[in-house]
Amino acid sequence: MTEKLRNIGPKGMAWLRQTGVRTLDDLRAVGALAAYVRVRRAGFKPSLNLLYALEGAILDCHWQSIPDTRRAELIGQAEVEVAKLPQPKGRRMPVAGPVTTTHTEEEDGGSLPEPDVFDSFESPIETGNEP
Repeated sequence: MTEKLRNIGPKGMAWLRQTGVRTLDDLRAVGALAAYVRVRRAGFKPSLNLLYALEGAILDCHWQSIPDTRRAELIGQAEVEVAKLPQPKGRRMPVAGPVTTTHTEEEDGGSLPEPDVFDSFESPIETGNEP
């Protein structure tokens, strides 16, 4: 049996059910942070509002009543726990390399290079003329 949890909408409830959290007692046993991490681990992408809503459900208060200091604690703990989760397969973003700065001759006091052949190219889209 699933019971309605304070602050949690239908989508959040569906996510929680899929991770084994069905009642307020389940949520209290697991904790707001662990329930949030379970939802993330399941592949869903909840916002931090779900984390606040879970904490509010446990404390029996509106999620916006969670003090800023507690929100900051929850965010810090969530960042640590979410960073431990494996990256989704097939969606790994390459790690950014070092950034290098290049200087043009103009910045160095020289002149700009001569215009290239393609500098005067007009795209059919820009001119409104279709090929």
